[in-house]
Amino acid sequence: MAAAAPEAPSRSACIFCNIVNKLEDTEILYEDEEICVFRDIRPASRFHILTIPKRHIEDVKSLTAADKDLVEKLLTVAKEMLTKNGLTEDVARFGYHWPPFRSVKHLHLHTIAPESEMGFLAKMMFRKDSYWFVSPDYVISRL
Repeated sequence: MAAAAPEAPSRSACIFCNIVNKLEDTEILYEDEEICVFRDIRPASRFHILTIPKRHIEDVKSLTAADKDLVEKLLTVAKEMLTKNGLTEDVARFGYHWPPFRSVKHLHLHTIAPESEMGFLAKMMFRKDSYWFVSPDYVISRL
């Protein structure tokens, strides 16, 4: 008896899970077995990517100590993507929206560069160390 073919992924209510499963027409800039990177659909600057875990994690409040390596890897890959695109960390802003201030309920790290090209609304929405937008270091410190 032949082994059954693996089932194709089904659509999810989560847009990012659909992107990970190639059910959306989204250009994947990088992926490996754990993470996926793609452009933000409403960029706050010339370079604005989202780095996400392939595994569905709702948000930063859902993370546990067991996720520390994953969270560190999200940041490492985001920094590598900056370099590949001719940008440096000193002109970039990294962060996570703090619940309930997020539009998609799937953990995602924003990488925005250069900060100097961000408009007024983007600077407010992605305000450093605000109640609604926190740094990767802050997230890691809570794990």
